[in-house]
Amino acid sequence: MSTATATEAHMRDLHRHNGDALLSFLRRLIPPGSPCTAEDLVQETMLKAWRHLDQLPAGAEPQRRWLFTVARRLAIDAYRKRRTRPVEVGLAETDLAPSANAAAETAIASLTLKKAVGELGPAHRSVLLELYVKGHSVGEVAARLGLPVGTVKSRAHYGVRHLRDALLDN
Repeated sequence: MSTATATEAHMRDLHRHNGDALLSFLRRLIPPGSPCTAEDLVQETMLKAWRHLDQLPAGAEPQRRWLFTVARRLAIDAYRKRRTRPVEVGLAETDLAPSANAAAETAIASLTLKKAVGELGPAHRSVLLELYVKGHSVGEVAARLGLPVGTVKSRAHYGVRHLRDALLDN
């Protein structure tokens, strides 16, 4: 019998003798609704066994313990990975349709913004125009207006804060 055939036979035996027990064990560890299923983890466990076939202990019981240890660690890793990621939201759960008042809300926000820009002093307005409308950097704006960089940053900060407050008040 060739080495490849012996390896395949060994893996079939491992899966036949331990697959159902591993699946049952992992189903109790994996919470419902988890993106990682118990079946996936059984596959991962068997893949690790195949990759480390030369390191598997001899005998059925030590091999079983090894497989269950690997499966438990994979389940813990999947749980930790899931906790570090943001919650996934499906498209069905998002509201993509605009609200019935979207046009009115946009018009009100536009008028409010125009009024707030009109309330800005010319110094603040010119800085915001150069930064956010014309897209120049802080250094470029400072050079164009003949101001220190700190003054440009300060005027931008207070100008944007005024606009934000005006929009949030309505």
